[in-house]
Order: sequence, then structure tokens, then C-alpha cells
Amino acid sequence: MQGVGRYPPLSNGVGVTLELSTTTSSPLAIDVTESTEMRIRRLIGENPVVIFTRSPCCCMCHVMKRLLLSSVGVHPAVIQLEDDEVAALSASAAVDDGGETRGGGDKAENGGGMDEMPAMYIGGTRVGGLESLVALHLSGGLVPKLVEVGVVTYNNYKVL
Repeated sequence: MQGVGRYPPLSNGVGVTLELSTTTSSPLAIDVTESTEMRIRRLIGENPVVIFTRSPCCCMCHVMKRLLLSSVGVHPAVIQLEDDEVAALSASAAVDDGGETRGGGDKAENGGGMDEMPAMYIGGTRVGGLESLVALHLSGGLVPKLVEVGVVTYNNYKVL
């Protein structure tokens, strides 16, 4: 994160000059030397429920958010990834769950299952895509997972 310094008005008496300086004292500091894979792992660890997507207009991502919000009242963090960052998510997922492929998302052109998008994580564990989320919800496993990570209580959710 950048710190902002304020200076007196410019010589013409109008405007303000801002100087950006690197600071590491802020809890919101961004480590520019952090690799994409490490940043993704950090985001997974910092957010109890997170969805990674390629596009903010992804219809499957929208359905996942609506399911979580309307059925159990959870607001997931949604992180948009660039194409080159999807590979880092795939590598991170392969390490986290042994490379296990789950359904429910768009598979990349190379046919690999780990780069399906959108990809959802609950409590640091990969849930998968939309199909996996719906299956987890219909089987009755979604709410216990969300209770386990502390984002809902059994008394605090609606049933579809």
C-alpha cells in the first residue's frame, strides 16, 4: 500500500501535490515481491469464503453468490483473476487438495480440471465450481462447513 504525503499548493496556488511512498506498517500493505501463487494462498487463508473468477460478469459466479446469500446469508469474497493468474490458482489447488478434480466450472482449453472457473474455497478448502457447491448444499453439507469456519450459526440461516 502506498502512503500519501501532502504538500503546500503548487506555485500557481492551485492543486495539491501528492507523493506516494512505500509503507509496510499498514495491515493493508501489499507486498509487490509476493508471487501470484503466494498471494492466492494468502487470499484463500484470509477469507473464510472466497470465489475466484475470470470475469465479474460470470453467470456461474453470480449463481454461486446468490445461492450463498439467499440460502444461508453469506457474502463471499469474489476475486477476479487474469488469465495468467488462473495457472497459479490451479497450482495452489493441486498442492492444497492433492490435485483432485471437481466439477462445476469452465475447464480451460487444455482440458485440465484444476483450472475450472469459478473456483470456490470455504475455510481454505477447495469446494470446486457451481456444480460442486449445489451438490454440497443439496446433500446438507454446506451449512456445517460454513458453521465450521464461523461465518454462520445453525440458528442464523434460512432453508431454501
